[in-house]
Amino acid sequence: MESLENACRYSVVVPMHNEEGYVRPLYEKLRAAMQRLPEPFELLFVDDGSTDNTLSLLAELVRADGGVRVVRLKRNFGQTAALAAGFDHAGGEIIIALDADLRSDPAEIRLLLEKLAEGYDLVSGWRRDRSHEGWLRTVPSRVANWLLAKLSGVEMRDFGTTFKAYRRELLRDLRLYGDQHRFIPVLASWQGARIAEVPVSDSPREMGQSHYGLERTVSVLFDLITLRFLMQYISRPLHLFGPAGMAGFLAGSAILLYLFVEKVVFGVHLFLTHGPLLILGLLLFLSGMQLLAVGLIGEMLARTYFEGRDKPVYRVERVLGGARLTGAARS
Repeated sequence: MESLENACRYSVVVPMHNEEGYVRPLYEKLRAAMQRLPEPFELLFVDDGSTDNTLSLLAELVRADGGVRVVRLKRNFGQTAALAAGFDHAGGEIIIALDADLRSDPAEIRLLLEKLAEGYDLVSGWRRDRSHEGWLRTVPSRVANWLLAKLSGVEMRDFGTTFKAYRRELLRDLRLYGDQHRFIPVLASWQGARIAEVPVSDSPREMGQSHYGLERTVSVLFDLITLRFLMQYISRPLHLFGPAGMAGFLAGSAILLYLFVEKVVFGVHLFLTHGPLLILGLLLFLSGMQLLAVGLIGEMLARTYFEGRDKPVYRVERVLGGARLTGAARS
């Protein structure tokens, strides 16, 4: 039998953490949606260290359906790491990712695939109507998406959704960490990827609680700072710290040189005559030296990061399933 990695056309990746109530309905809707496609597919669930019955329910699906695979992580590493694990274990040429809470309709996967077939490398869902979330969540989200689009140059309306379709070759070179799943379109654009959006529905969560609350909006500012740094300075941090450090160093040096001349040539008592200026000169000189040192250390860390970036951001406990394909073209 042809191996899964060589024969599978589509992989659907779903990160899950304590989603026992969604396992069965999500599986049924995903399978119904994917069976409408002519090519073989797999359903790959990543259990991100769930403490409820999520894993046992997923194991039942593996026993009943050979097209289901489960990657169990050793602990809760977070959504970015769970997606990275799913991408690394996916065998499909085209990879579709979505959250487990059924806010994204699996039936709309076809919309992403139709757009992807036009020659795009990444197609993202755009949740047009999110009024059910209330203005306390929708307004900050819209502002954040607008700022991300302006800062990154990637014209998208919705960076936060997981509901996306990717070509495998695009994900092969991506190394995700932190909360970078929100920045995947930006990271992809640096690789020259063609990116598009399609409108999709967004339904209220029917059971359980969202893993993201209002406190998530507080991190928007840090996300923007991170994005700006990643865009311009991740490979050259000295260019970020260097100008301020050099300015402080030169200004401090000039002040200290002036005070040295005053002391040596004119015999001025520096502490009585130029006390504040002396302190300012010392502070500028020392802070400039520190910023330059931070920039140089950053350069060394960046070099270490880019040369040793094969280190995974997750640990797999075990993988279930993967023996057979599923779909209309199954052999």
